[in-house]
Amino acid sequence: MKASHTRFRRAALCIALGACIAATTPTVFAQSVTGAVAGRASAGDQITVRNEATGASRTVTVGGDGNYRLGQLPIGDYELQLVRNGQVVGDVIPVSIQLGGTTTVNLGGDGGLTNLDSVQVIGARVVNRVDVYSTESATNIRREEIARLPVDQNLASVALLAPGVVSTGATFGGLTFGGSTVAENAVYINGLNVTDPFRRQGFSTVPFGFYEEFQIKTGGYSAEFGRSTGGVINAVTRSGSNEFEAGMEVTLEPADWRASGRDRYYPDGKVNTVYSRDTNSWFKTNAWASGPIVEDRLFFFAMYEKRENRTRGYGDTTASFVDSPNDFWGVKLDWQISDGHLLELLAFSDEVESVTDRYNYDWDTDTRGNWFGNGYAETGGQNYSLTYTGHLTDNFVAKAMHGVNERSSVTGSPLDGVCTVFVRTADYDSENGEPDLPVGCHPTNSSISSRDDTREASRLDFEWTLGNHQLRFGVDQEILESVTSNIYPGDGQRYSAVPVVPGGPLSNGSLVPAGVTGILDARRYIQGAEVESTARALYIEDNWNITPNLLLNLGLRFDSFESEVGGDTFTKAEFGDMMAPRFGFSWDVKGDGSTKLFGNAGRYYIPMTNRIPEYFGGGSIDEHTFYVIDGWQELPHPVTGDPYLAPIIGDQIGPVDGSFNAGGGDFRTVVDRDLKQVYQDEFILGFQQALNREWSWGVNATYRETGRAIEDALINSAPDACPWYSGDWPIINPGETATLWCPTTEEWFELDTGSEGYRMLGSGIVVGYPKPKRVYKALEFQLDRAWDDKWAFNASYLWSRTEGNIEGPVNSDLGYADTGMVQYFDHPAGVERYGVLFNDYRHQFKFRGSYKFNEMWSVGSTLTVRSGGPITAFGVLWPNDNRAGGSFTNEFGGGGTGWLCVQYCITDADGNPSTYEDRVFEYTERGAFGRMPWVYNLGANVTWTLPVEGVDLKARLSVYNLLNKQTTINVHSRYEAQPGEARPYFGEGRVWQSPRYAQLVVTWNF
Repeated sequence: MKASHTRFRRAALCIALGACIAATTPTVFAQSVTGAVAGRASAGDQITVRNEATGASRTVTVGGDGNYRLGQLPIGDYELQLVRNGQVVGDVIPVSIQLGGTTTVNLGGDGGLTNLDSVQVIGARVVNRVDVYSTESATNIRREEIARLPVDQNLASVALLAPGVVSTGATFGGLTFGGSTVAENAVYINGLNVTDPFRRQGFSTVPFGFYEEFQIKTGGYSAEFGRSTGGVINAVTRSGSNEFEAGMEVTLEPADWRASGRDRYYPDGKVNTVYSRDTNSWFKTNAWASGPIVEDRLFFFAMYEKRENRTRGYGDTTASFVDSPNDFWGVKLDWQISDGHLLELLAFSDEVESVTDRYNYDWDTDTRGNWFGNGYAETGGQNYSLTYTGHLTDNFVAKAMHGVNERSSVTGSPLDGVCTVFVRTADYDSENGEPDLPVGCHPTNSSISSRDDTREASRLDFEWTLGNHQLRFGVDQEILESVTSNIYPGDGQRYSAVPVVPGGPLSNGSLVPAGVTGILDARRYIQGAEVESTARALYIEDNWNITPNLLLNLGLRFDSFESEVGGDTFTKAEFGDMMAPRFGFSWDVKGDGSTKLFGNAGRYYIPMTNRIPEYFGGGSIDEHTFYVIDGWQELPHPVTGDPYLAPIIGDQIGPVDGSFNAGGGDFRTVVDRDLKQVYQDEFILGFQQALNREWSWGVNATYRETGRAIEDALINSAPDACPWYSGDWPIINPGETATLWCPTTEEWFELDTGSEGYRMLGSGIVVGYPKPKRVYKALEFQLDRAWDDKWAFNASYLWSRTEGNIEGPVNSDLGYADTGMVQYFDHPAGVERYGVLFNDYRHQFKFRGSYKFNEMWSVGSTLTVRSGGPITAFGVLWPNDNRAGGSFTNEFGGGGTGWLCVQYCITDADGNPSTYEDRVFEYTERGAFGRMPWVYNLGANVTWTLPVEGVDLKARLSVYNLLNKQTTINVHSRYEAQPGEARPYFGEGRVWQSPRYAQLVVTWNF
């Protein structure tokens, strides 16, 4: 009796918690769109599961070792029934299948029948911080749980519930997972990769009400998937069932429900940013319907959504009104051909258009003047995926998917042909005062740009169970196409007014003339190309149960990558160049499914984005010409006649600086012949314990190390091998040996970029580039209390340290978002310093909870508290070199150094122009100027449910950033303008938390 009682307790705990490891339980797969049920029973018994929504059923015979598994099941609620010798045994067991997981149901390991009719499943929604069925780190959240919490209606807000995920303070936004940058993540909808292929920032999406379940992965992916060194957001949409259902949802965010932003001023009283009069309102309404087209066989889910977003922004002299009325359509079809064969179609459009109207505006009198012009923007595209799942035998499953993801980005203005872009930097206004009229006549000051991206994805996966081995193997392919063009409006140049010091150096080698304190930096920037990249992968994986309680996951993945520009190969990596082993284990310590020790180790490759071959393969003109400012003049607007300010362009200072022109021509001189793709090694060790049916806790440690980069680097010294390289920017793996083509000798040559390749200007010293490195260390604790139809709670604390000499493929310190070409290696000083990086948020606390008072009222809350990131100073020069390591004129251009000039920076002791021999520097570490403040974000909601049986009507009022904290989350990091000339606003804020706002969501389902 004792043995039977123990087995009963284990089965009950497994079902109620969804938290034990079956003898054949596999690891969870990174972009899985299904789940599984597995466990132990008497050999020869049959296990049948039936989907309650569609009626589809599957049956499997328990193996001779007492193990069974039913995989590739669509997520949802099922009924499980044991059959012995053709007779039904016991009662039906309700089982819930979650995304990417395995629900374990043990039915008596010794052949005796467990008394299952007394087991009660608590929604199977007790999902711990780490999915206890696997060796990975993931957080699962269903639609029902989100509805109980103040979570805004976007994927990023859902991801932020997971430990280790932070909304970065970068000027270009995004999420950082485990110390990675915003350009290393992947987003999947129903197995289709919808991540931006051009910069790997942003993604396609569907309305919140279209989703069914979310899975946020922060590490430990199986060999089935790759191409990410950050995190993965894996989402599954809703599907139809045998019941006709429909509903409507209205979301209201009136401008009056949003707190005013705070006006920001610099210490000298000058305006930093004014937000107090800005308003934003958002309204949307969707209607959906679902049900059977053919009962038990063909089902549909469809949604249409109408949206309207209005933003009003007010500055000193201009106001911008942005209107974006758009709609969405989406449909999901499921054809259950037979119980063992399923065909799924997903199609949706997320195309968005917006128009920005600009007006004259007087801040002092709060008066809007005449219309000043407008601009337009278009984004999004149409998407579809077709997926087939076939259970060919009891132990062999095949799955095939093909899909297309489209994304566009188009910007322009009707005034592009007649208005040139003129801007005044904050530093210039600090020295010369703020203007009383608009600067320039262009309504957006944006370039004329067009980009169309298309991803065509295909994959084929197999799952084969052989005794205590579960083999998974397959192939996948993604073809990524980008067609781009970009040019500045007007005369094709963008004129930036910047302050300078007489006698100070400029990037074209000239000195600022005597008496000149302000110049125009005229940038001419033209680029565009047709790029096609193909990424392929092969993988094989064995999930091997060495014992009933010990599971090993052994995997191997091979990736290949090829990028073409205009039909010619830009770079190529074969399968043997990207071999990624994966190893994981999961040990059910007590054998009762309540306590688990797990770990994994793996290598993960991430290929270059289309941005690099587009810029360097297609060729880019990026020239700077410097002019003296002879004053400012009033000119009439070409449409309204109203006055605006334009600079009086004086004498040109020195030659055109064409050193930033890139690419084109012979690709062999543009990119390393043996270019290797970026990889990251990751190690995770964790422990999980279920204390009872409600409470569980866990702890894990993570170590990540990235030791390679793909970047353009300045190569101006290869005298022994190829004198032709005198100032070029080939794409290489900095710090490693590069193989480049020499036009002079018409031969390949090797260059050890770790020790040579860069010649200092003036001293002639030759050095190399330090090898890039980023290390992330973390220790995470979590406590979870499951929802029991009354209340739920989750708390986590994460200590982490992110350090290195390179943040990753973007540079958040200086605001560079061009993935893989962010000027780290424009100068060796850019990566000289090793220390804390921008995404080093040392302490993170997260809490979320919900409470149900009665059938009418419930509340929920979230609280996130994290420490601020480090403040690092960037100078413009370093010892023994006259060449700039950071721009003398552009605060957000040209990288930067860790050296600050403190003496003889512009002139020497005799008043002559100083050189590298005269200047005295002070070295500063990363993070030497302290940290930004702690960030607090409290959200709360209250939900009212109409207490009428048969009527599903709810209203949820949510308030985000309840305390209205508007904390600084990014600052000006450029310390110097010209050598020794401190920028006036170093350390002052650039990005802040959004103000408090409220949202009302009313849903009616019928």
